[in-house]
Amino acid sequence: MEMPTVTMQVIPMEHGLLLAAILFIMGMVGVLTRRNLVFILMSLEIMLNATGLAFIVASSHWGQVDGQIMFLMILSLAAAEVAVALGLVLQLFQKRKTLDINVLGEMKG
Repeated sequence: MEMPTVTMQVIPMEHGLLLAAILFIMGMVGVLTRRNLVFILMSLEIMLNATGLAFIVASSHWGQVDGQIMFLMILSLAAAEVAVALGLVLQLFQKRKTLDINVLGEMKG
């Protein structure tokens, strides 16, 4: 008895880049419109993931691994950003009892 062959459907490059662009725009709108620091950080993460997706789609299209290496660098950057930013957010919340971005404008230093 023969095993059936499995063929993979390839997603067109345009569809992947369109999805990455939509995610990036959603993240950018979140950064520009939100006032809560946690939501701004989440929007930045969406933007970083969108750029990583664009690298993966492009590298898959051209049959290279460079995009996957760049995605690993983006993931490490995102992890470092989250660690530092959440520490700062916790300190700000302890001092000011709010996460409103407008409060930062009132700080002197």
